[in-house]
Amino acid sequence: MSKVTNACLLALAIVHLSALPAPAQNATDALACEASQVSDPDALIAVCTAQLESKSDVARQVEALVARAAAYTKKHQNDRALADLSRALALDGDHLAALKARAHGYYDNYQYDRAIQDFNRVIAIAPNDSDIFDARGNAFLQRGAYARAIDDYIEAIRIDAGNAQAFIDRGVAYYLTGKQEKAVADYSEAIRLNTTNSAVFANRAAAYKKMGRPDRALKDEDEAIRRDPNDAEFHSNRGLTYADLHDYDRAIADYNEAIRIHPQANFLTNRGDSYQFKKEYDHAIADYDAALKLDPKFTLAYNNLGAAYKRKGDLDRAIMNYEQAVRLNPSDDTAVDNLKAVRRDRERLALVNPAASPTFNCGAAKRAVEKAICSDEELVRLDRDINGAYQSALAKLAGAKATALRQDQRTFLATRDRMFGRPDYQLRKEMERRHLELMAMGR
Repeated sequence: MSKVTNACLLALAIVHLSALPAPAQNATDALACEASQVSDPDALIAVCTAQLESKSDVARQVEALVARAAAYTKKHQNDRALADLSRALALDGDHLAALKARAHGYYDNYQYDRAIQDFNRVIAIAPNDSDIFDARGNAFLQRGAYARAIDDYIEAIRIDAGNAQAFIDRGVAYYLTGKQEKAVADYSEAIRLNTTNSAVFANRAAAYKKMGRPDRALKDEDEAIRRDPNDAEFHSNRGLTYADLHDYDRAIADYNEAIRIHPQANFLTNRGDSYQFKKEYDHAIADYDAALKLDPKFTLAYNNLGAAYKRKGDLDRAIMNYEQAVRLNPSDDTAVDNLKAVRRDRERLALVNPAASPTFNCGAAKRAVEKAICSDEELVRLDRDINGAYQSALAKLAGAKATALRQDQRTFLATRDRMFGRPDYQLRKEMERRHLELMAMGR
């Protein structure tokens, strides 16, 4: 079984600089196309569009395009915003606000190479802007260029040693490159600078866990939750820590809260894992099923669902779920290995070997309870022991007593078949109880 490890929130911050230079206007000009003067984005778009249509001078057209782009960004219409910013830069290639805004827009559109190109141009014009070095570092980080990202964060901090976000972002880079002590140091400095970013505590907790310090991690996760109790990830992260400490009840309580705030497949899968560790397999299966309803392609839920069915003794369902996990992700070595192992178990138990077979044909078994018995050597032994004790007891009885025993045995088997799979029915315990009863009758 595997678990979701989503502990590091990667709290990268792109600082969007919204303060735009005010255009030169006559006092009598009614067209005030400035983001700072018109708060409603639709109204700002209308005013800026009218200004552009008025064929004003180039400088005012540029300001109108930049302001309208800001309005489109607020409406999450990034493509329109980028188009306006590109038009503005075609008119004035060194317009700093337009370059900054387009760089951030490219970043938000996951176009990191283009974002870096614009950040480069901004830095050439304004080489002492700490936030821009931090932002370019984030773009490098997203591309996996960790060393170049760290260099940019170092420069951002050199320019402004009070830039808490640059410390946080460098901490993320150190975390991803396995330098956990440096990550902790950077997160701690951001905290010392009184950052308002609550994710820094969750990030430091993730680093502490990598260092084998779950006690310190819990303190930071407590603080993250205290600062932002409505962040579902924070509750899930603390749940993972409790699960690592084998405190599954507390883990489940945290997953419950995460699911209440924002149901996600990984939260449900993590809770299912804790139930599985508690051997509450039916609860675990219910959580994995719920996770797959939210995300039918969540490979981990299929893998862990297979593990739960295997532990319940239902090898056919275990194989079915492992197969689906491998189908979705053929490179998932854990699922591939689990599938091979459970197939071997089923083949071994299916061999015609009276000493290792139950009293019925496993190859023809259709009931879930029979498949469970066939998949577990201990249950196979109990099934044969029950039959042996039953035959011994029956041989000592005659007439009505023998008839009553036959009916009692049929009732036991019917109850077993009907009740199997319910959370309150324990197959092994009931089979052991029946074996003891029959042995007592046969004495």
